[in-house]
Amino acid sequence: MNTVLETAAPQPLLRQEYARYTAADQHVWQLLFDRQMELLPGRAADAFLEGVRQVGFTRDAIPDFGEVNPRLRELTGWELVVVPGIVDDAVFFGLLAERKFPATTWLRTLAQLDYLEEPDMFHDVFGHVPLLTDPGFAAFLQELGAAAVQHRQQPGALELFTRLYWFTAEFGLIQQPEGLRIYGAGLLSSHGEVKFSLGEQPTRLPFSLRGVLDTPFEKDKFQDLYFVLDHMAQLPESLAALDEMVK
Repeated sequence: MNTVLETAAPQPLLRQEYARYTAADQHVWQLLFDRQMELLPGRAADAFLEGVRQVGFTRDAIPDFGEVNPRLRELTGWELVVVPGIVDDAVFFGLLAERKFPATTWLRTLAQLDYLEEPDMFHDVFGHVPLLTDPGFAAFLQELGAAAVQHRQQPGALELFTRLYWFTAEFGLIQQPEGLRIYGAGLLSSHGEVKFSLGEQPTRLPFSLRGVLDTPFEKDKFQDLYFVLDHMAQLPESLAALDEMVK
């Protein structure tokens, strides 16, 4: 998620200072973009690949939020907001409820291409933004945020919404007519876990809300278990069921 669920609250006045990106930063974006876009056709969900096109991401330049946001607003009403790093659950879900996706603006270095301790802009922006162009998925994410905010005072409720987010928006798989595909941003932005998640080693189970809610997760390693949607309509259905469960 912007695995956006732990520490400081966002500062609304923060901005992406685009002029501060160096040639080295642009080179890292190009390398990351090229290797993911070489890998993802035939592995990523169709909606993600179409979203990359719609939002205008290319290898040529780090995305400028000032150009991305008008496209997103026109398509689904979403926008990126800059945060300094990981933010806590309540703040994160509150932003989703307002159709605002929190994103950092720092980019990993060449030495960090394959491992980061916390999400950078490539994860937040390349991984998440393309699916925010899809009206159905964008609506699910906003409604997930709104439901989490509504129930945030109930003991344990935010953890349940976090698990649903984690095993869908971050690490979700979907069965398309052409085969198994990835739609979770944590996978789409990870060169190594793209291959791992679709390989023989991990466990993959049909998506079920109960299965998701009963499964803890770890943030600092490849997942042991992935849940596979039959269709995207299962996302709002599962959210409605969770909303009833925590009332």
